Amino acid sequence: MSAAPRSVLVEADGGSRGNPGPAAYGAVLKDADTGEVLAEDGTTIGRATNNVAEYRGLIGGLRLAADLAPDATLEVRMDSKLVVEQMAGRWKVKHAGLVPLVEEARALAPAGTTWTWVPRARNAYADRLANEALDGTRDGVTVMGSSDPADDPADDPADDPVADPVAAPAPRQGWSGHALQEPTTLVLVRHGVTPMTAEKRFSGGLGGSNPGLTEEGRDQVRATADWLAPLAETVDVVLASPVRRTRESGDLVGEVLGVPLREEAAFAEMEFGAWDGMTFGEVRERHGEELTTWLGSTEVVAGGGTGESMRGVQDRVLAGLDRVLAEHAGRTVVVVSHVTPIKVLLAHALGAPLEALFRMELAPASVSVTAWWPHEDPEQGHRGSMRLFNARPPEAGGPAGW
Repeated sequence: MSAAPRSVLVEADGGSRGNPGPAAYGAVLKDADTGEVLAEDGTTIGRATNNVAEYRGLIGGLRLAADLAPDATLEVRMDSKLVVEQMAGRWKVKHAGLVPLVEEARALAPAGTTWTWVPRARNAYADRLANEALDGTRDGVTVMGSSDPADDPADDPADDPVADPVAAPAPRQGWSGHALQEPTTLVLVRHGVTPMTAEKRFSGGLGGSNPGLTEEGRDQVRATADWLAPLAETVDVVLASPVRRTRESGDLVGEVLGVPLREEAAFAEMEFGAWDGMTFGEVRERHGEELTTWLGSTEVVAGGGTGESMRGVQDRVLAGLDRVLAEHAGRTVVVVSHVTPIKVLLAHALGAPLEALFRMELAPASVSVTAWWPHEDPEQGHRGSMRLFNARPPEAGGPAGW
């Protein structure tokens, strides 16, 4: 190895096949000024969760930096927002099982370490090392330029004309013949009950009376949040509609999961205009012809033209979906929303017509789950699947899990 670098870069990743399941990590140490690879590590760690594997990858990379460039300034790049934000001190460490790993990493990281989140595609080298370890094709540390036969640089993938160390690993093939990628998972949570929910009244978005949760509604959401708590390590963010009942529900979910909350206006409830606050029966009695017309077409605006149409809601919800999938690719996001936007997302995942909304029922504080992969044709956006529909915690009569 040439003169000691002044600044180094650690790229690290980790993952399990099963979460938890067989796990491994990958870490690479680079000269930050030249981009030269100084050392790499791909090691299995037995059975673990994704987050444990990611922290072990970080620790492996920090050890490489401590051993080979102890006096250099350090930047760490990872595609795990959880690890980056916790190590930077911006997020609390909620999961007790991660505390020892966090403490070990902090002890290894020199003062002034820079913590940078990068998209998964920019962390392909470390990801490849972890997958090679899981596949049994490598194990342990390789120091470039070492005279130790065990660290022979001739074994470096950089010297293999078939393997480019900075390129993404060869994709695994699924039954469809298309490359398998980590999906973006949306955990869709309907808000808890409000006084209007209990009376089965039309209750729209910010344009209506905007009621808050009842105590029963808060209890419902807390039960759902507790049920989702084991997912906390995997959740990037909680997104909530800015409507009062969803914002209150999102606050409760975010608090239990220890995950930051952001508002996303695209997932607000449909506006019902003049019908807001009325029961279905009252609307049928007073505005029967308008109601019949609305039920007969997704293009008709609710409230006799004073609200929104189903098609209009679909347009804004799917625009919001595109933003979420771009920002949180390959991660898990909890979306706290309303009946209509959740139904739109479910219908879209299934490739069902918008009229399918009229054939779905969603209980208060229920959970539905969709997964999204980039379409083989980029112009087609994403393809989705539904993994769970209208589930509730066991104490509320729902399944034990999904």
